[in-house]
Amino acid sequence: MLSAAQLEQLGGFAASLTPEQAIWVSGYMAAVGRMGSPAAVAPDAALANDLASLENLAAGAGTRLTTILYGSETGNGKDLAESLAESARANGLEPNLVDMADYKVRKLKEEQDLLIIASTHGEGDPPQTALDFFEFLEGRKAPKLPELRFAVLALGDSTYEHYCGAGRRLDERLAELGAERLADRVECDVDYEDDAEAWTTAIIEQLAAQAAEQSAAGPAPAFGVIPTANGNAPAKFDKKNPFPAPVIENIELTGRGSTKETRHVELSLEGSGLEYRPGDVLGVIPKNDPALVAEFIQQLSLPADAEVKVKKDSVGLEEALTSRLEITAATPRFLEQWAEVAGSDELAALCSSEQARERMEFLAANHVIDIVGKYPVSGIDPEQLTAGLRPLQPRLYSIASSLSAAPEEAHLTVSTVRYSLHDKPRTGVASGHLATLTGEEETVPVYVQSNDHFLLPDDDTPIIMIGAGTGVAPYRSFMQEREARGVEGKSWLFFGERNFRSDFLYQLEWQDLFRDGVLDQLDLAFSRDSSEKVYVQDRIRRRAGEVYSWLEDGACVYVCGDGTHMAPDVHTALVEVIAEQGGLDADGAEEYLSEMRRDHRYRLDVY
Repeated sequence: MLSAAQLEQLGGFAASLTPEQAIWVSGYMAAVGRMGSPAAVAPDAALANDLASLENLAAGAGTRLTTILYGSETGNGKDLAESLAESARANGLEPNLVDMADYKVRKLKEEQDLLIIASTHGEGDPPQTALDFFEFLEGRKAPKLPELRFAVLALGDSTYEHYCGAGRRLDERLAELGAERLADRVECDVDYEDDAEAWTTAIIEQLAAQAAEQSAAGPAPAFGVIPTANGNAPAKFDKKNPFPAPVIENIELTGRGSTKETRHVELSLEGSGLEYRPGDVLGVIPKNDPALVAEFIQQLSLPADAEVKVKKDSVGLEEALTSRLEITAATPRFLEQWAEVAGSDELAALCSSEQARERMEFLAANHVIDIVGKYPVSGIDPEQLTAGLRPLQPRLYSIASSLSAAPEEAHLTVSTVRYSLHDKPRTGVASGHLATLTGEEETVPVYVQSNDHFLLPDDDTPIIMIGAGTGVAPYRSFMQEREARGVEGKSWLFFGERNFRSDFLYQLEWQDLFRDGVLDQLDLAFSRDSSEKVYVQDRIRRRAGEVYSWLEDGACVYVCGDGTHMAPDVHTALVEVIAEQGGLDADGAEEYLSEMRRDHRYRLDVY
């Protein structure tokens, strides 16, 4: 029982609370009783999930618990999940918003309404940070979930064979475990905004209506009332409203004789209000090659100023094909559209489910302009062309600078993609565009995308940075930040490229950092400088004892770069090092790395 003094304190405190605050405090005090002391449940990020659940319980009156769970590789899934949570709160719901990387799988059997947003990485794989959640859900330890209702929004890229594969896996597995679908799975291509908004609207309307029926609070709130920014507030630059960043510098990093063209691009963020952390990425809004646009329009015999609709805007065809629509990579949607326009039985057959593999091979070998050339159509209406093209998407680049070292600037390390297809030179959309921006008054629209799973740890934590080629970019940001802060934590870089003389990116900077003791260890692998090819994973094996010692001392390991070969090869090398040095078998070494990933000490940013 409470003493008289405690009751007096409690009464005064309670009188100062709003109804919402009182609900929160009731959940917090319940947690104190459950865990034994206020210190055990300090309301910080580590306990946000438990406290949010308790708030839902405290709201009571039959309201079901709602959890929004997201798995995101580039940040789109996270942004959608946050918007979904905002809409839910605006309609009287109190959702628990959780990243799959931080989700406690033991809570799954306690969930009631689970709204999932899942991105697909590569060929049907989940985001790296969601691997543990997928492993649990698809494993034998996953519980039966007859009381659970769920809905899945799957994000993907239709140019890949296993389109939206991660979301499909979750949707099918939850159904296998006995859960009930609140709605059918919705699959979104890279132009996901409209489909995602429709899914959000339908789901929140349904849950808000059901919550109103289950409580005595009256009818559901009017849907979609989300607070908006004050009209007099300064412009906020983001993905929907990118900042036109002036180009400060654009130089080629690779030297004479290199088989690559890698550029260092410096952009000014002055006046934008944009801020970023080391490890974050910059979204770049590119333009298509003007020569390709001109060839496309000429091939179709269309007037450049023909008016077309792109989303809700009416623009000229040339502008649409330059700045608004994707005209390189062909998609299944375009294939279906062009098969109908061209009346081609061959293309129509490729659109069938029986020829899924043949369709993906065809799309990989042909750009939009190639398909239009092989299956020509005369007298086409411009709207018929644009109907099958998806919006031109931003490209994400790791930021290669720190605001501590370069205030109001963002530096990029860009490998210019150049290749030949059908005996014609082709260029990557964004990298080719950036390579042309060398004038003093040129700008490129940009925005900052947070990358929460690739941030620096505490200052005293040792870090091992592993990367090849442009994968070194975020590590330049890391070292600039650590040098500016005078950090004492040790740093070790493993860097790989083709040739020492031409491809040692930021060579002088790394050597200066190593000489000054900011970088404690530097191991290099140049695969084309000897008859025996040597890669970063080989250097890791050669330094096995020291690598393992750093891991045992709590080092955080970062891997950035190619996700098809380099990252898996590095993973294998780490497993071998841990098994050999730690006296473990392969399974034990894999679990060692899994534990590091769960503790946010094994972080990947691969593509």
